[in-house]
Amino acid sequence: MIEAREGVIEYLEIEGQKTLEGVVEISGAKNSALPDMAATLLTDEQVILENVPYLLDVSTMKSLLKHIGIDILELDRGVFAFMPGKPDSLEAPYELVSKMRASILVLGPMLARFRQAKVALPGGCSIGTRPVDLHLQALEKMGAKITVEHGYIQAVAPEGLKGAYIHFPKITVTGTENILMAASLAEGETVIKNAAREPEVVDLAMMLKKMGALIEGEGTDTIVIKGVKKLKGTVHRIIPDRIEAGTFAVLSALTGGKIVLKNYPFGYLTFVNQVLEKIGATVVPVGENQAVIKTEGNLRPVDIETKEYPFFPTDLQAQFMTLLSVVDGSSRIRENIFENRFMHVPELKRLGADIHVEGRDAFIKGVKKLTGAQVKATDLRASAAMVIAGLIAEGTTRIYDIYHLDRGYENIDSKLRLLGAKISRGIEEIN
Repeated sequence: MIEAREGVIEYLEIEGQKTLEGVVEISGAKNSALPDMAATLLTDEQVILENVPYLLDVSTMKSLLKHIGIDILELDRGVFAFMPGKPDSLEAPYELVSKMRASILVLGPMLARFRQAKVALPGGCSIGTRPVDLHLQALEKMGAKITVEHGYIQAVAPEGLKGAYIHFPKITVTGTENILMAASLAEGETVIKNAAREPEVVDLAMMLKKMGALIEGEGTDTIVIKGVKKLKGTVHRIIPDRIEAGTFAVLSALTGGKIVLKNYPFGYLTFVNQVLEKIGATVVPVGENQAVIKTEGNLRPVDIETKEYPFFPTDLQAQFMTLLSVVDGSSRIRENIFENRFMHVPELKRLGADIHVEGRDAFIKGVKKLTGAQVKATDLRASAAMVIAGLIAEGTTRIYDIYHLDRGYENIDSKLRLLGAKISRGIEEIN
């Protein structure tokens, strides 16, 4: 990353159609690291997290935890010790929370352990409405008194949180995680119905169980938590990032399958692997936890519908759209999770893609090639789609607003250079 300076904008420049081959290592999952880090607030003992990715969002969460009063020490590459002290502040300020929606994950742990919390309403990617109402309604059922004023959530539970029956009207990953953490220290039993089943939720539950939490049903739509009085420290390893793995799987399929994906999380990508198979790209295990994407003949168009885990993830929608944009024939992608997650379509069209959007459906007619252009990254996953598009396009592509990319992909330009990509960062003066 180039250090941010006023009056300049950072971009990524890619010379397309270079031969890509070699080994790429999948990093720890951003969407596991953030809740696991927030969970360190639940104990007064040291927690060590391994395989922590070096990402902008992770740095933001570190800054937030330090602000609250946790000391963080880097023990080794990707290994961090979280050492609680006396809380300096029970507030998550706007200047930190506005950078990342996942900051809301400190609300449940702070309220459960310290009985009060003040958290700014979150920011992050503009991919649609992601209200925190479901978190707040659930915490109120557990006995919290909550007000929202001046852009802050103020929550108190003077008598501590109590177990409750929580039925989420719609599946929410961060909502499930927040209540899972809060319920671990609540008095009595909490039942979460219509719970998120994502691997990242299961990973958080496994970490909490190592800390002494009593949890059953993680990975299903019903999770039962029996609160305990105290949680202890632990050592926990972050799971591999299934979205980064899926992103590189798309790139591998587009470049003839010469890229070996190390730490490929087969079990978390079963449905995605089936979609790749329908397209004509087979995920083949090679050695322990490694995969290559084999393609034979021409790739085929498919219809894809995003849905909560274990189905096709919205976080891979943009990357697969890029893939389908150069597959002969007509494909359709329906986006069911976020109502504003086709912002990358105009950018792909600038590169020559033939796509039109009707409501929640994007209709893609494959073209023979994409051609380089200036584009912008409209959100985190769209930024990865732009990188893939730039790598396969004819000529040079320049991608602006790449801070999105640094939020969720660890050293992606360095990883790509090791595969043979011609990719560089630069800055441009803003008039």
